Amino acid sequence: MEAFDCPMSSCAAPAGSPCRTGRGKVAAQYHTARFRLVPSLTKVLNVPTPALRKPGTAWVELPRPAAGTQTSGHAKIGYARASTERQSLQTQLDSLTTAGVTRIFSEKISTRATRRPELERAITLAREMRASGVAVTLVVHEHKRLGRGLALAELAEQLRACDVGLEFLTGELQGSHDPSGVVFTVLAALSGMEREYIRDRTLEGHESARKNGTAIGGATVTDEAMLSMALHLRDQDLSLREIASRLVITQGAKRGRHPSPATVMRMLRDHDTSITELGAGADDAKQRPSARRTPAPL
Repeated sequence: MEAFDCPMSSCAAPAGSPCRTGRGKVAAQYHTARFRLVPSLTKVLNVPTPALRKPGTAWVELPRPAAGTQTSGHAKIGYARASTERQSLQTQLDSLTTAGVTRIFSEKISTRATRRPELERAITLAREMRASGVAVTLVVHEHKRLGRGLALAELAEQLRACDVGLEFLTGELQGSHDPSGVVFTVLAALSGMEREYIRDRTLEGHESARKNGTAIGGATVTDEAMLSMALHLRDQDLSLREIASRLVITQGAKRGRHPSPATVMRMLRDHDTSITELGAGADDAKQRPSARRTPAPL
């Protein structure tokens, strides 16, 4: 990294020169900001490295590789993902380790999340290693761990752009795949169909539960007493946050805790809506002509 200027404002040593202290003397060590360490490249790169030298020694550039030459080596980058915190990643981690993957990125996040930091880090590292001439393969336990639908299609474009291979250890698409092929189109279609299937089954289960009298969703935390107290506090021009801090939940798993301001807002909004609807119904009844028919004159 001595081929670049030192980014430290107190040093700003030009390329090819050692770092210096604030007084201009040669520093005992190079500033760490001048280095960009990539530990994963240690075992896979095969490039000439200079001998160890100390500050004050002249910098000599080594011969650069000829254009178009490929550096030997192959690296595998693993990625593991679980949708919720309660799910375990151990099965995926064990399979990736057995497959010979030494660098694994893992996270617990839903596929619906717009950003998956660990997956982005894995792709960034793969892009850097591929740019240095190393053949890189992204290894995943199963294609579902990467994403679904459009998210998977976008990931395919990223891998195709940086020429990174892909390998699945299990599932219907087990094996190595070329990102430039049609496999990602098939994956996107299968994932989209699977999500629709899960959604349809979930809706069917909810409908069946409703027919059997089972309530769907979390237990309510509001009651008539809480509503009455909230209306009284609102008449005193208190904010939603202040009202919530003075209310206490008396039922369910959250008994003894304060409701959130959002819960108080929904409770008051539903009450106001019901009052408005009742008032509108009463006005309509007053304006509606009598249903009794006047007898015709004889």
